[in-house]
Amino acid sequence: MKITVVGAGNVGATAAQRIAEKELANEVVLVDIIDGVPQGKGLDMYESAPIEGFDSLVRGSNGYDESANSSIVVITAGIARKPGMSRDDLQNTNAGIVKSVTEQIVAKSPQAILIVVSNPLDVMTYVAMKVSGFERHRVIGMAGILDTARYRSFIAMELGVSVEDIQALVLGGHGDSMVPLVSYTSVSGIPLTHFCNQETIDRLVKRTANGGIEIVNFLKTGSAYYAPSAAAVQMVEAIVKDKKRILPCSVWCNGEYGLNGTFTGLPVMLGKKGVEKIIEVPLNENEKAALKKSAEEVKANIAKLNL
Repeated sequence: MKITVVGAGNVGATAAQRIAEKELANEVVLVDIIDGVPQGKGLDMYESAPIEGFDSLVRGSNGYDESANSSIVVITAGIARKPGMSRDDLQNTNAGIVKSVTEQIVAKSPQAILIVVSNPLDVMTYVAMKVSGFERHRVIGMAGILDTARYRSFIAMELGVSVEDIQALVLGGHGDSMVPLVSYTSVSGIPLTHFCNQETIDRLVKRTANGGIEIVNFLKTGSAYYAPSAAAVQMVEAIVKDKKRILPCSVWCNGEYGLNGTFTGLPVMLGKKGVEKIIEVPLNENEKAALKKSAEEVKANIAKLNL
């Protein structure tokens, strides 16, 4: 088992480290165009192996030869957001980067499963699928897991309870129009509405939608990477271990929830084949409308691409 992470910035390097420490692959390859950076970070990670107790070999490269025959490729390459930027502001620049990366991945690892993390997430996942020509179950965007983790974190902070007891689901595009499903949110099975009034819930939902820019505004020179890398690695683990996890991921819609011709976050079953099933759950009218609106925004941005 070989796993490649493209992009040795904060998200990519942290994802590679987590994959190695969890021993999800015999070999982890970190690819980046900047000379010496993936090699140095990869060697540094591997030198931690005797201390952390893992045997995954980590190596860095400026090319794709070392990535050949990877089972999974995590794409994090692209420019990061700065204060005042939306995810959509990154679209033109990152589309070119993801297109080039995908072409080189396909040439070396034609059977790989692609996990896309680059922003704007849903549009970049479309770029990867379009360029690769892969079936939709092998091209998956990391978004809903991160958005759900933020939502769960904010609820736990608000209520002063363990994050482990928060069950939640955030669907839709990875942006301001994401759709936290309040009707499926509970604390140890107890509906969130038992603990919070509508005003508090609305505030938590809004904070979730702005979770990424909140961190960008703090950092000023970068964007979030601890939680995004953890979310991507949860997807990797579900696939490697064939766990059949039910997780919110960005997938190509082919009639599910009445949506077509776009990527958006839906509940999926992740296993060794990638997306093994899309789970359709009943939504109330407000949630249906919000999900449709979110998906249509992604579709409109996809239409602006010039591939």
